[in-house]
Amino acid sequence: MNARAMLISREVLPFYLSLAALVASVLLADAVLHLLDAVWIGRYLGIAGTLLILGSFGYSLRKRKLISIGHPATLLRLHEWMAWSGSLLILVHAGIHFNAILGWLAVWAMLINVASGLRGKFLLQRSRRRLEAARHLMRDQGQPPAEVEKRLYWDSLTFDVVKEWRQVHFPITLAFAVLALAHIISVFMFWGWK
Repeated sequence: MNARAMLISREVLPFYLSLAALVASVLLADAVLHLLDAVWIGRYLGIAGTLLILGSFGYSLRKRKLISIGHPATLLRLHEWMAWSGSLLILVHAGIHFNAILGWLAVWAMLINVASGLRGKFLLQRSRRRLEAARHLMRDQGQPPAEVEKRLYWDSLTFDVVKEWRQVHFPITLAFAVLALAHIISVFMFWGWK
């Protein structure tokens, strides 16, 4: 398999398949609700989706040492699963109803946030794999450890820069949070409380 085919199968395809799986799951769930004449359930899926997304922040809290429970790698996988599942529920909640501009702005911010998170995940995996492969190759060639580190200095700096993708992901998450909060507040303000 040539390098281009490996890049597509390891990097590009999983990213797009993750997004496609989200879209397909949303369409399937929405179709099931329509078939069961239970579209009203979608209205409440936004609450469950929001709670899942809020729960996914446990990883961020652990990473910033605001909490000490949980293993970071486990929390990262839980973060990915909960954010994906929460996004699915929120997208089903949004449905194809175009009556709330604030809600749709929040949905678009969430989709950009999900894409940003997935992109960062795959970029980090790729960078880590390449750095480790280069390190193993040099060691197998008999390079002394000090020489390996010296020759990979710039690569490891590049990897550190790639890890900073979170500096882009955080403002996107913040924009989503503000729009989602504004949507939630507006729902409570205009809800038919009778």
